[in-house]
Amino acid sequence: MNASLLRQLVPAVIGVLVRRGAGFAAAEDAVQEALIRALETWPDDPPSDAKAWLVAAAWRKFLDAARAETSRRGRELAVEVEPSTGPVPDTDDSLWLYFLCAHPSLSPGSAVALTLRAVGGLTTRQIATAYLVPEATMAQRISRAKRRITGLPLDQPSDLTTVLRVLYLVFNEGYSGDIDLAAEAIRLTRQLAASTDEPEASGLLALMLLHHARRASRTGPGGRLVPLAEQDRSRWNTSLIAEGVAILQTALARDRLGEYQAQAAIAALHADAPSTSETDWVQIVEWYDELLLLTDSPVVRLNRAVAVGEADGPRAGLAALAELDPELPRHTAVRAYLLERAGDLEQATALYAEASRAATNVPERDHLTREAARVRQLLHS
Repeated sequence: MNASLLRQLVPAVIGVLVRRGAGFAAAEDAVQEALIRALETWPDDPPSDAKAWLVAAAWRKFLDAARAETSRRGRELAVEVEPSTGPVPDTDDSLWLYFLCAHPSLSPGSAVALTLRAVGGLTTRQIATAYLVPEATMAQRISRAKRRITGLPLDQPSDLTTVLRVLYLVFNEGYSGDIDLAAEAIRLTRQLAASTDEPEASGLLALMLLHHARRASRTGPGGRLVPLAEQDRSRWNTSLIAEGVAILQTALARDRLGEYQAQAAIAALHADAPSTSETDWVQIVEWYDELLLLTDSPVVRLNRAVAVGEADGPRAGLAALAELDPELPRHTAVRAYLLERAGDLEQATALYAEASRAATNVPERDHLTREAARVRQLLHS
């Protein structure tokens, strides 16, 4: 069975279901289930027409889900017509739902993925992008997690670390601008930080506030992406920055450093600087070194290479970048930026254009296209 073929067929099959009347999210879920069925049956009984098989299987899954949803709504309507007596609790169970969906019987990775899909509202593609894995791989992971907890009582809350990870990813997706989940993630993290003694909960809240404080300046007219160096810092929310810094300082004083506190410290240094050139890049590199001791993430190493390029010059940044996998997302864009700063405008132009073609969202693609055009103009001026 060709996994590459499956990945290529997914958008087309989703399109067929949407044209038949399924909503996009429902079509995506149905195709996920069909893909799992294909992985189970095709090795022993491959179909003669892979696309037709997937369409038929996914459509059946969609109809089954639609019937189940209709039945569920009927039951809910019956309850609404004949409401039970007694007081109605004035509580918000959203955070508790995060704990319950991140079921302890699941691995941390599967628990996060399922919770993001079922509670956070993220698509499989968005979750796969966050985890740096193919969409089909993430679809399988989510489907396996669904099957594993089917029939299990959802009365065993998961661990705090998993829920923090979910909230972190939900905020990041909301902050990217694809869907607005950032405010909800901050609200729930406030509740969590107030109800636990864990400094990392406060560190995550500080990180969110410091990033959210810059949100108004991150995009221009028409959703145009504005990089940090070009942002109008007078538009940054100083009250959110002050709150985030105060929360971070209290958390750091506990002397139990975690990855969210380290990330918040980096964000605080950016927020404190009057301009990019006046940023304390040396200290930022030191915080990235601390962060790497806590989580040896390729994304952290990529960001560290940028900081090294600012602190010690572009050649030093390129040397740090050379140690990383070139297939890492944003690797090409970072290399283009460092090469431009090093004076290699011809190669920077080509790499900006290459990075724009690989961009996963429209604002990033358009920004990189503009960067390629700008550097090309410098090259020929």
